[in-house]
Amino acid sequence: MPRIQVLSDTLVNQIAAGEVVERPANALKELLENSIDAGADNLNVELMAGGTKLIKVIDDGIGIGRDDLGLALHRHATSKIRDFDDLQRVATLGFRGEGLASIASVSRLVLTSRERDGTHAWRVEADHGRLTEPEPAALAMGTMIEVHDLYYQLPARRKFLKSDSTEYAHCADMVQRLALANPAKQFTLTHNGRAQQRYLAGDLSKRAAAILGDEFAASAIAIDEAAGPLRIHGLTGSPTLGKASRDAQYFFVNGRFVRDKVIQHALREAYRDVLHHDRHAAYCLFLDLEPEGVDVNVHPTKIEVRFRESQAVYRFLLHSLKKALADTKAGADPMAVPAHIDPDTGEVLAPASPAAGLPIGQSRPQSYADLAARGAYSQQPMPLPMANEPLALYERMFGDLRSSPADANLPAGQSGREPQAVFAAAPPTPAPFPARDDAGIPPLGFALAQLHGVYVLSQTADGLIVVDMHAAHERVVYEKLKNALDLEQLPTQPLLIPHVFPADRLDVATVEDHGDALAQLGFDLSVQSPTHLAIRGVPLLLKDADAVELAKSVLADIRDVGASQVLTGRRNEILATMACHGSVRANRALTIPEMNALLREMEITERSGQCNHGRPTWFRLTMNDLDKLFMRGQ
Repeated sequence: MPRIQVLSDTLVNQIAAGEVVERPANALKELLENSIDAGADNLNVELMAGGTKLIKVIDDGIGIGRDDLGLALHRHATSKIRDFDDLQRVATLGFRGEGLASIASVSRLVLTSRERDGTHAWRVEADHGRLTEPEPAALAMGTMIEVHDLYYQLPARRKFLKSDSTEYAHCADMVQRLALANPAKQFTLTHNGRAQQRYLAGDLSKRAAAILGDEFAASAIAIDEAAGPLRIHGLTGSPTLGKASRDAQYFFVNGRFVRDKVIQHALREAYRDVLHHDRHAAYCLFLDLEPEGVDVNVHPTKIEVRFRESQAVYRFLLHSLKKALADTKAGADPMAVPAHIDPDTGEVLAPASPAAGLPIGQSRPQSYADLAARGAYSQQPMPLPMANEPLALYERMFGDLRSSPADANLPAGQSGREPQAVFAAAPPTPAPFPARDDAGIPPLGFALAQLHGVYVLSQTADGLIVVDMHAAHERVVYEKLKNALDLEQLPTQPLLIPHVFPADRLDVATVEDHGDALAQLGFDLSVQSPTHLAIRGVPLLLKDADAVELAKSVLADIRDVGASQVLTGRRNEILATMACHGSVRANRALTIPEMNALLREMEITERSGQCNHGRPTWFRLTMNDLDKLFMRGQ
């Protein structure tokens, strides 16, 4: 039997290289992190053959002295920690002292560096672990590391590498991660002598636009929340611009890119009812916390972390993201251009930038209420063939917005308006709504008509808004149900005549087992017989919905969820089902005031940019977009 013996340092480093340097991208990561830790502001990367032939990193950091060059390539030699206490509060990207030693053991490495006060640079070479003595060299302040022929003398490891293009793609992705984490630093990447990427120093918005795209940067939601030692900041993508893959998900903990199950689950939950089920959110987020609160010494690649208080981190992330996404109200378009309004005639003048001034002698209106009082905003009539009888649901929900001040003195159920008032020559005075810009125009404009009983068309100062009325109303009802349930004020509408319907044994058992949960949701269900159920009350907001279909859908959801404890956790899914059944359906004709009432509700409802299933509820076509379609000015 072979005797136990101590392995050589070279073999130990090669074993470690199997964990630390899986492919050229991992070696590049170690080199770039060392440059960032050294305080470099400019990082230049040169690759050959996807990094398998050459990886060169040049930085302008503090440099390495002559006496430390050899130590830099020794295993477990580092300047970043001294003892166990330092390990518990690591604040640098690198700290293990394994990266350079592992890379040097499986390649030909050349390390050239010059300190800030050095008269010249020094150079040391390592050929698969064999080091040479330092010798003078020429280099500006900083460090240059060249890694030649990675795994050249280890064919068993080299055969696991992919094609040059694949390895380069991994290297480019690694550069992008570090560039996003350090927007104030400049990164340059060349491959096979050709410049591929160049990220100039700037802010996070510019860096995100360069890497994730202008569309992401323009529509992203800025977030900056703090609670105690925790802080989350960065950009999270609009739910409407969901991606087909997770490639655009970047999360950093104390500046380090990580993939963590706790973090990913919190982000998925935050996007659950605003993102379509087969889409993925895009984000570039940074979590800052005390170094003692996170263990980064979990995996040699340092891509995994372990939180000391994982539940506190989870709740903080979930609350912060939900709060940010709740502000995604319909009409909040960062690209929208406000227009000037003549306060005397109500005429919409040419669109202008927000900084532009009004015509001489004209003062900017303070609110939409002021303009409405002057008669500046009157919904323009459109004599389209539409039903005269309004929807009872809208009458109940938005009646107070549609009634004029004169109606307040009339008996209940009566109105001073004629059925055809919306098509009269003199439009009725609209009710005042809160303004969203200096010009006083509501974000979603004013309704023009209905298209095929499905879409609402609305005119804004700079173009056209198209609204999916069912999806929009579904979100409005859904948020009302959630708010009512949060306040434990979800009222029940008793039915004068109970609805008795045949039910299977599972439905009957669900009513018997979950009576309290059903009552909390606003239902009054009872067992009439072993095969029949009676509906004696429904949620007040949904009293005009099909009671039987609504009850069956909710019972099915509760049965799938199981116990009442789980019901609490999944109540939003059940409320979404209720909202879907209680929302206005397609091919239901709405009057002009009803359409406007829906638009105003969307503007003040949280998450109204998406329906409960993550589909967009509205879409904007600017005049520029329409002009391009018709080739105007070309």
